[in-house]
Amino acid sequence: MKLTTFKKTFLTAILCFCGGYFTANQILPYIQNQQNQQNQQNQQNQQNQFTEFNQNPHKFSLPFVISDSLAKTNQEENQNDEDSLALPINELRTFAEVYAAIKHGYVEQVPDKKIIENAITGMLGNLDPHSAFLDTEAYKDLQIGTQGEFGGLGIEVGMEDGLVKVISPIEDTPAYRAGIKSGDLIFKLDDSPVKGLTLNEAVKKMRGKPNTKLKISILRKDQPKPLDIVLTREIIKVKSVKSKLLEANYGWVRITNFQENTISDLVSHINKIFEENSAKYKNNNLKGLVLDLRNDPGGLLTAAIGVSAAFLPENVKIVSTDGRTESAKQELFAKPEDYILDGNLANNPLKNLNPLVKKVKMVVLVNSGSASASEIVAGALQDYKRAKIVGTQTFGKGSVQSVMPLRDNKTAIKLTTARYYTPNGRSIQAKGISPDIEIDETEKGSAKNHFRESDLLHHLANTNDEKSAKSEKNNQNLVEKNKDDKNDKNDNDKEVNESLARLEFGSDKDYQLKQAVNLLKGLPITPAKKIDEANQNQNKNQNKNKNNLTN
Repeated sequence: MKLTTFKKTFLTAILCFCGGYFTANQILPYIQNQQNQQNQQNQQNQQNQFTEFNQNPHKFSLPFVISDSLAKTNQEENQNDEDSLALPINELRTFAEVYAAIKHGYVEQVPDKKIIENAITGMLGNLDPHSAFLDTEAYKDLQIGTQGEFGGLGIEVGMEDGLVKVISPIEDTPAYRAGIKSGDLIFKLDDSPVKGLTLNEAVKKMRGKPNTKLKISILRKDQPKPLDIVLTREIIKVKSVKSKLLEANYGWVRITNFQENTISDLVSHINKIFEENSAKYKNNNLKGLVLDLRNDPGGLLTAAIGVSAAFLPENVKIVSTDGRTESAKQELFAKPEDYILDGNLANNPLKNLNPLVKKVKMVVLVNSGSASASEIVAGALQDYKRAKIVGTQTFGKGSVQSVMPLRDNKTAIKLTTARYYTPNGRSIQAKGISPDIEIDETEKGSAKNHFRESDLLHHLANTNDEKSAKSEKNNQNLVEKNKDDKNDKNDNDKEVNESLARLEFGSDKDYQLKQAVNLLKGLPITPAKKIDEANQNQNKNQNKNKNNLTN
């Protein structure tokens, strides 16, 4: 039974309840009779269901892909897995009974559309943290967001336990300037509880007209009381690339997220660094370049491939994906066909890139906010030993979400369809990229309790890591442990958190960046202190102070 067939049959059956009260036994024969008719219509529907995006199957990726069609995907599944996709008659009967009970006896009349969309939302939302139903506005927002401009607060968010969880604030936005942090839990918006809202509904409330205010109430692990923060909405124009010449012969390029224009913007910024170095220091080449991917939540898969291709030889493999269907099994390479969105290979922005950058010594900076597309770049450069990865463990989002437009072309589902793998076959899912050299976030150390993919409920396990098979079970233990850690803070932790709150990446006070430049120069660096070692030293000092006081 194809998924498309099931979906159409399922919805057709449910809509039969609209005129009145029907029992499951009445509706199920109708469902079964419709199956053969729907199978014959799949080929025709494939041509009509989908938008312009079907010309480029990996166009919108976080990593997102736009599926050629649900019908195509499901034809593959039907061929490979016919038995496992048989219509679940008993379960559908239960669903039909519940639906009928709501239509007949619920205290208030509920529109059919709302019931159906809530059911779809529940089906997808319980699969993993990234699968979701996109209503008309959410689908439109997704397309707008990949172009780098939208109205709102400037935060990447997800859902956990019914609350909105901040994945990462976007630089140069109201949320970033107000000190919103990764891992913050938003429980109220303008004094209205978030609990009970879908993620799309919460995002709608956060977005709005520029210059309007929104009060958000958040829970933060290192704060004993909730925080109320008033933000002023603005048009969020995300600058995906920043850069500067740090000193003679050493440059810094920062990618804040991966958008449609990221590849061309990267080319412009790298060329500018070369030109400025030549003009100021009479040297046409660079001795070192820092690629900064810290707090980069990801973006378009094509942009990640193009950024990787800027520093790697042509035609090498950048990333592979693997899922249940044939369309989910892909290998993507450092070639224009895999990173140019519009398919016009003559407009390859990397043609204008200074070729010397291919040979420049590199360091890539990452942290727990480096996710998804940024992990693809870091993983590829690490596997080919093109750059040293420096910083802290990355977020660990190693799954691909396919955006599948539905029949009306106004709504869609975002479905996790594959895991992605680095060129050497490593899965990053729920694990992340381990830096070659771990460097603390500040001179005082790194913040504790970093929020990562493995902290999300229902996250997918890492297929390369046997330990991750137990990750779902251990996840709850980790959540409980983090709650206990709130009461185990010390002055050093507060100093670290305060330093990070004030930190501007690329500034003179950027400790990790200084260490990265020292590494490029061959100068001594200070590796990260292990948390256990730091705690032991602190306990020794505390005991020593107690003894001194006693004596």
